[in-house]
Amino acid sequence: MDAVVAGNTDTSGRPRPAGEGGPPVRPATGLLRDLITVSDLFERRLRTHLTVNPTDLEAMEHLLASGPLGPSELARRLGITTASTTTLVDRLVELGHVTRQPHPTDRRGVLVVPTDTSRESAMSVLMPMILDVDAVLDGFSPQEQAIVTAYLSRVVEVYRSHVEPTHP
Repeated sequence: MDAVVAGNTDTSGRPRPAGEGGPPVRPATGLLRDLITVSDLFERRLRTHLTVNPTDLEAMEHLLASGPLGPSELARRLGITTASTTTLVDRLVELGHVTRQPHPTDRRGVLVVPTDTSRESAMSVLMPMILDVDAVLDGFSPQEQAIVTAYLSRVVEVYRSHVEPTHP
């Protein structure tokens, strides 16, 4: 099988052969690059739908996945200052995506809480895509699904090894 260039496809969406713009890789690796590209486009669509910027969307992802968070914890997860988080939360409050609520156990603290309306709006875009992607597996036997799962698990491990700091 000919090697192809990751993320380098012709007009029909087929990977181009090696030597046309990058290192030679197998078709599955090229398709992973395409998946990353289309994921970025999907994220842009979601940001547009919610009328938020990339950092705001990342904050919303944390809040939707984890539930209410204190501003300091949100700042830590986003890798931004608490002052920047205050501005971010102000923006999200203004847009109706979150509210500030008193912390139930720390009377001086507040929690940033996603609104039901915002959650429903985000899920109206996310869930059809998630369900459609999951339905693709219906076309594979249980054994094939196990192979796909094993491959993707290993790919995630490789990505993590290049993102997370190494420990001696």
